[in-house]
Amino acid sequence: MISLSPSDLHILLVEPSLTQRNFIIKELKLEGITHIDHAGNRTEAFDKVKLNTPDLVISSLHFNDGNALELLNSIKKNDHIDDVPFMLISSETRKQSLETFKQSGIIAILPKPFTRENLGKAINATLDILSPQELELNFYDVHDIRVLIVDDSKLARNHIRRVLTNLGIQHFHEAEDGLKAISILNEVMFDLIVTDYNMPEVNGQELAEFIRNESHQSHVPILMVSSEANDTHLANIAQSGVNAMCDKPFEPQTVKKLIYQLLDNH
Repeated sequence: MISLSPSDLHILLVEPSLTQRNFIIKELKLEGITHIDHAGNRTEAFDKVKLNTPDLVISSLHFNDGNALELLNSIKKNDHIDDVPFMLISSETRKQSLETFKQSGIIAILPKPFTRENLGKAINATLDILSPQELELNFYDVHDIRVLIVDDSKLARNHIRRVLTNLGIQHFHEAEDGLKAISILNEVMFDLIVTDYNMPEVNGQELAEFIRNESHQSHVPILMVSSEANDTHLANIAQSGVNAMCDKPFEPQTVKKLIYQLLDNH
């Protein structure tokens, strides 16, 4: 098992404002992080990621030559650096503007201004991604657990799979929407289903209702991953037979606790 601490991390900070950059660097140092490189725009940041791949990219939203989503997409399209954890720091609050980031498998979205607690949780999530720790279960061998991941975003599926692989899970099937998931469920038995809510054809709530009411796997635990925040909406999802829910971004420690509860206390 690899054990890392914040002092081991090499971070690339992408922030065009010198004032904001100095503030964030100060906060990172208070978390014990000293290996910090920085860039002022998208082009410079991408060149630095390719030249000396960091453990984490922390980025503001807007630059003079583009934005963080364009930088993230450039990184994800490069096979040599596509698994670099990415964190967004932004004052943006509009759901639609942040939704694409939530679906892209980033490690965290921090508000501006962020608190020490916000930053500490995000750094811990990065360490969890980089330091695999197998899940110890009483009733299952983690290596034998069969998981179905359902999400219409390939990037989100990749991130979920990476988090679960770090827990020792090895057997996966993937579906890009609920309709394809239903087809797979008719052929393969699973120990856990991790599904997004917002999907074309058949969404996560409809998939959960099918599993509970029509599938021969009605007993299988369902973990719903959703960026929805409306309480009434979440209550409706819960009534569909979902066993647990977590937010996007998909935090490793939260997921580890939920899976332990689902598989060892069901």
